[in-house]
Amino acid sequence: MRRTFAVLLVSAWVAAAPARAQRVGAEKAIRAIVAEQAAAWDAGDAAGYARHVSADVSFTNVFGMVMYGAPSFLERQRQILSTFFKGTTKRHEIRRIRFVTPDVAIVDIDNEVRGVKAMPAGVAVPPDGVLRTQLMEVFARRKGQWWIEAYHNVDLKPAAKP
Repeated sequence: MRRTFAVLLVSAWVAAAPARAQRVGAEKAIRAIVAEQAAAWDAGDAAGYARHVSADVSFTNVFGMVMYGAPSFLERQRQILSTFFKGTTKRHEIRRIRFVTPDVAIVDIDNEVRGVKAMPAGVAVPPDGVLRTQLMEVFARRKGQWWIEAYHNVDLKPAAKP
């Protein structure tokens, strides 16, 4: 009986190995895209930042603006990287990657934009010049490539003082 259980347990573990390997590879690819985004931002490269968004991406920025499509996403990145975010740097720290299916992942990112000097109305510049946000990106894999299907960025408000 014990031997049968052990054989079944080992068989199940061996059978699951390809799925684990696929998930590890998928997570590595997603982490590389998120790192690539930060590097593109630091270089002021809007096209590089937008490189992995899908044609029909939906995105919400820290001002609550909702836009659709890769051309709109790219144009907005060009605008902000040439104005109030010009010369800033970005730090992405992935908090969690949750695979909803093997081909869909929700990625929660602690995001910081450093060197902020001024912002349009609606978002205050923190005294330390670091805009902190919670960024959620939804990735989908099609034909072996990961694409950002949704991008939702919310700024963190300073803690209220009692």
